[in-house]
Amino acid sequence: MSHFGFLKNYAFSIFLVLAILAGSVLGFIFKQDAVMFKPFGDIFLNLLFTVVVPLVFFSISSAVAGMSDLRRLGKIMGVMAVIFIVTGVMACVVMLIGVVIYPPAQGITIAFDQPVHPESINIGQQLVKTFTVGDFGELLSKKNMLALILFSLLVGLSTSAVGQKGRAFAQFLTAGNEVMTKAIGYVMLYAPIGLGAYFAYLIGTFGIELLGSYVRVMALYYPVALGYFAVFFSLYAWLAGGHKGLKVFWSNIIPVSLTAWGTGSGLATLPVNLETAKKMGVPEDVRDVVISVGASMHSDGSCLAAVVKMAFLFGIFHVPWTGATMLAVIGVALLCGTVISGIPSGGMLGELLIISMFGFPIEAMPIITMIGTIVDPPATMVNVVGDNTSSMMVARIMNGPNWMVQPKESL
Repeated sequence: MSHFGFLKNYAFSIFLVLAILAGSVLGFIFKQDAVMFKPFGDIFLNLLFTVVVPLVFFSISSAVAGMSDLRRLGKIMGVMAVIFIVTGVMACVVMLIGVVIYPPAQGITIAFDQPVHPESINIGQQLVKTFTVGDFGELLSKKNMLALILFSLLVGLSTSAVGQKGRAFAQFLTAGNEVMTKAIGYVMLYAPIGLGAYFAYLIGTFGIELLGSYVRVMALYYPVALGYFAVFFSLYAWLAGGHKGLKVFWSNIIPVSLTAWGTGSGLATLPVNLETAKKMGVPEDVRDVVISVGASMHSDGSCLAAVVKMAFLFGIFHVPWTGATMLAVIGVALLCGTVISGIPSGGMLGELLIISMFGFPIEAMPIITMIGTIVDPPATMVNVVGDNTSSMMVARIMNGPNWMVQPKESL
């Protein structure tokens, strides 16, 4: 890949990092007076919070409404969903072990005015409040994100179920999705200014040690992500095809891995990944469904990153780990790596979910946004290759143990 291509693909991320660094310098220079930059950051957060509810609703409901109901496709989707969940949970558990051994925010404390009490209600109440609301109007609040996701799935399924009669409504959902996708694109144009301003405020108020803590994040995430890639993807390939599957995997996966790392985009890597799966012998309908859907709704790398983000905030605010808390962390990380990852700017929406689920102040979101930026290359690589190994396992379940010796384009 040329240097020009690399810069083109990572231009926005580089610009975002430079803006954050510039804001951090301003914070270091102005110190406590850097609070004057905070309103510019608040504008970005308010714009994001305003667009998040309709964006989530239209994105999920339109995607589900457009699903086909063909029998075999339904089976593929069902098997795919189980594999996506299982591999996502495995990624979460691996990173949970990592953050316990090497806490990413050790020694960092930030004293926001808003207290954090994620353990203040029991698990039953938490489940009810998380997945349901008592009134339709409450769905329009960013505080009820999971309930909104569930409602969006319900609307999408209902639209698909009524068939021809629901076509007009399905078109409305699709149009709404296009409009809100464009809206979030416009909001993201302001992200460098908004996040730069917020980091000026954060560094000026809480000190330069906040930036130093990101070194610990990289020292944790990069080795764990690469280890997960080598160990668990090898395991998944072996489960799919035994020693032959392992050999086929490693003889074909390096180009798509490097492409994913270099572009930083799962969608940009999609054609290469589909071609790689074809070379591996994954049946056409399996690879088209699993890898295409997985490009936007299966992200083991995002699961790893979500756990790091939550552990980072837990460390900063000195929130203790409990058994119920760890289960909640896995659940939220799994959502960030599946449902939410399929939404435009899903990383930031996942961060919204994190701070609302655990009761962190909204000012904490820019802090973990930086984490998503610095771990993006290995996270993208893990996301993409995870789709590939998932397609191998789906082929194994759909076609039996000899799927690799069957004609590649037939079933």
